[in-house]
Amino acid sequence: MNLKCVIIDDEPLAINVIKNYIDQTKGLEFLTSFDNAVESIDFMAEKGDEIDVLFLDINMPLLDGLNLLKSLAKKPLTIITTAHEEFAVESYELEVLDYLMKPISFQRFIMAVNKAFRIKGLQQKEDHASTNERAYIFIKIDKKKIKKIYLDEILSVESLRDYIRINTISSKYMVHKTLSSFTEELPSDKFIRIHRSYTISIDKVEAVEGNSIEIADIRYPIGRSYINEVKNVIFRETDINP
Repeated sequence: MNLKCVIIDDEPLAINVIKNYIDQTKGLEFLTSFDNAVESIDFMAEKGDEIDVLFLDINMPLLDGLNLLKSLAKKPLTIITTAHEEFAVESYELEVLDYLMKPISFQRFIMAVNKAFRIKGLQQKEDHASTNERAYIFIKIDKKKIKKIYLDEILSVESLRDYIRINTISSKYMVHKTLSSFTEELPSDKFIRIHRSYTISIDKVEAVEGNSIEIADIRYPIGRSYINEVKNVIFRETDINP
């Protein structure tokens, strides 16, 4: 069963980008798109039960996306796609699934639709919302160089005040970013914050002993406020009682 998707956006380029992402993602099906909210009203009213995910822009002529959303009797899972961050609070008050800032990367798109798969009960394994390509993220490692890092190579991320150190299988990278902001960019089913200073890759955990985790022969402390959630996540598919 695929999640049926509709796009409403007054920018043709934005529609093309989202449609291309949908076409590349297993488990998603593109239904139709509209370049303004007014023309979508009848379709949304008639086909609301058939729409699983709505990709919705905010700033559009005559009727903006948020007012359209308020008018719908049946609301699909809605992912906002906008260039304006100031509507985030109002959007989440309408219980939108995610808020994507343009230009939207494929990795960020996947993170949003993964939430839809989980809610719909369609995602039990990673391949429901992935393509044949390995997931990756770009990081700025100095003033001129931007580096691609594959997510399955990340072991841990360490906070160093205004910087983070990303530890991968083969290298270490210093990035001018906070641990909180970087952790939010990572898929939550693959990475977890275990301490105010550490985020780790869940599937790289080799051992758990007391209030610490071992990854690649390095031991990381688990913060007291994180301990229950971290152990529940690590042992969730086992019969071990943490």
